[in-house]
Amino acid sequence: PPPPPPPPPFLMIRRPPRSTHSTGRRQRQMCIRDSTCTVLISVVVTRQIFCNLLKSKTQEVLVAEVSKFDRLVEQKLADNQSVQLEDIVKEVLPLHVPARDKYILALIEGQIFNYHQLPLLEEIAENSTLREEWTKVSSLTYGESIASDGPLYYVAKPIEINGVGGVVIALRDARADYQTGNETVIIVIKVATIVSILFFAVAWITAGRVLSPLRHVTETARLISQTDMSRRIPVRGNDEIAELSTTFNEMLNRLSSAFESQQEFLKDAGHELRTPITVIQGHLEVLRYCPEKQQETIDLVTDELGQMNRLVNDLLLIAKAEQPNFLSIKLEELDWFTEELYFKSRALAKRNWRIESKGLSPVAIDSGRLTQAVMNLVQNAIRHTQEGDTITIGSAVRDEYAYLWVRDTGEGIAPEDRERIFERFARASHSDRYSPEEGAGLGLSIVEAIVTAHNGWVELDSELGVGSTFTIVFPISQEATDEPNSDRRRQSPRRGVYQSRTRGKRIHNSCR
Repeated sequence: PPPPPPPPPFLMIRRPPRSTHSTGRRQRQMCIRDSTCTVLISVVVTRQIFCNLLKSKTQEVLVAEVSKFDRLVEQKLADNQSVQLEDIVKEVLPLHVPARDKYILALIEGQIFNYHQLPLLEEIAENSTLREEWTKVSSLTYGESIASDGPLYYVAKPIEINGVGGVVIALRDARADYQTGNETVIIVIKVATIVSILFFAVAWITAGRVLSPLRHVTETARLISQTDMSRRIPVRGNDEIAELSTTFNEMLNRLSSAFESQQEFLKDAGHELRTPITVIQGHLEVLRYCPEKQQETIDLVTDELGQMNRLVNDLLLIAKAEQPNFLSIKLEELDWFTEELYFKSRALAKRNWRIESKGLSPVAIDSGRLTQAVMNLVQNAIRHTQEGDTITIGSAVRDEYAYLWVRDTGEGIAPEDRERIFERFARASHSDRYSPEEGAGLGLSIVEAIVTAHNGWVELDSELGVGSTFTIVFPISQEATDEPNSDRRRQSPRRGVYQSRTRGKRIHNSCR
């Protein structure tokens, strides 16, 4: 078959993403390469510094040798002014005892004089290039001669006595020091190579262990999807990587909870909205065949639409509860607020209404939202009581916390329902469909959302056949505490704090 046509010029061909393992290996290889180059550059620079120091120190020593020779010559001239330069040189050279590898030469009228008859000096004396350079010296001159096995440094200075001129040369044989430096550099290179190999081996293993959690993070993040959010990173140790893994796992837990909550919310909301929509659709379809039931159908559809409107408003309220501007906080007197709740509640149904206690303290609350939460608890108490039962409202302040409760003597809540009733669209076990009497199961969810926005929580104490007590607990803000004489107006609550019979996610210490 013919080959496929080439892609259009505007089409970008993306390379497949590199795996985390290959990326980590490449980073380690780059680290080894950079470290090796750094070691080699350091060795070369160190050797160059050594050579420069050797040359500088040698020149200083040679200048001192030339100065010493000058002083000896001056002493001889002081004894005899008519002496010739050649005679003085022959007398002074034996008196000059240079240090190791240092020599004194004199060049007079093309002839070299030296006291030590050594092969090196003889070789230098036969070097015509050096002799020509020394002959041209007119001032103190620094120089060097590079031999096959190292440098020879010299300092030359012109000298003149009784019209005869010459050159004094101080010479230093630095080949031994140069070879010692080279041998030292070679040893350093060998040691550095061995140490680097060991270091790179340890670093390679350590980097692999350090990058392993990061690879797990990348692989886990790549494998997580909407259908599978159960993967977690194994946590080992207590270092920064372990902390990163723990934080990542906690983030996954939050995301998984939020995703599950969202899915559950969409499923429950769809189920709750489907029922009234189905009822409305069915009655509207039947209306064409029964025109005489038009008013009855309109009333039913209006009622169902009202229920849907309340359901949507409740859902919007729960969604807004997580926003920072959900509350409008103001200082309110808790006793007045309790009395207002009592008077609003007793007009809702024929019950034996009582007000048990009133906390005497200013509190920073959103009175509208908190009234809505308490009214939801009151409506819940009304639904589960009958005419003649008692519903009590009260408040108290204790240990910098405000308590606001609604107690009834109704049917109570079964132990298996005490956790579930705070969830969205959850109702008691005997009720399984949306009805005006029972509600959509969002009342307690709204209560919890409002109280949580006040940095508080809801406590539940209930017993079948005896009744239930829902207590809203929220902290008294610093603004309310700082109000003048706020502590004098507080009273101890008439109820003591005791442990709830059933403890769970939303069941805490409860007040009686």
